[in-house]
Amino acid sequence: MPKITDAQKETRRQQILEGALRCFSRDGFHATTTADIVRESGVSQGTLYLYFATKEDIVVALADDRHQGEAFLNALAQSEPDPIQGLLLMIELYGKGLGDPRRADLFRVGIQGWAEALRNPRIHASAVEGMESVRGAIARLIAKGQALGQVRPEADPEAAARILIAVFQGLVLQTTWGEAVDLSAVGRQLRAMLVGALFTDAADAGRPIRTEA
Repeated sequence: MPKITDAQKETRRQQILEGALRCFSRDGFHATTTADIVRESGVSQGTLYLYFATKEDIVVALADDRHQGEAFLNALAQSEPDPIQGLLLMIELYGKGLGDPRRADLFRVGIQGWAEALRNPRIHASAVEGMESVRGAIARLIAKGQALGQVRPEADPEAAARILIAVFQGLVLQTTWGEAVDLSAVGRQLRAMLVGALFTDAADAGRPIRTEA
């Protein structure tokens, strides 16, 4: 029997996760069975259990994959020489995700994950870990901007980071509910609020926040 390569294993794993994502988005965590995921992903029951022992494992794997993508965006923003430009880039990248219809299932499942985190310690730990990674990236950019005189000295980087995350989470809910959210207008208003409340005159805040996917 030919040996399965690592690339083939990862392809099969992603096939299962994509099928599970569609099931969870459509029917929710609790109504979805492993049999549903098997049918949706086109694998056998035995193959599914080779990769994931439980349905909870699949939920956590979906969250971990999303966090890896977020880590890339965070690192890209951190690589900007100017921390204000890095912060605006980070907001822009996350905003573009909100307007991308290809991520609709991911956001629907993410919202379900927030609710599930209230009762499942393992999913709670994964959700908090992902949020803390983003929060830390934002806080570091703001603190760096403070050190360069670009951010008001009285600003609290941790509190500001939590507020920006709360804005994003609220927009995830509004867009996923199907509300007609003008993300371009939201981006312009958010930039104006940052300029007025957080940045100093020394900040280079000329970069517009574009949220079109």
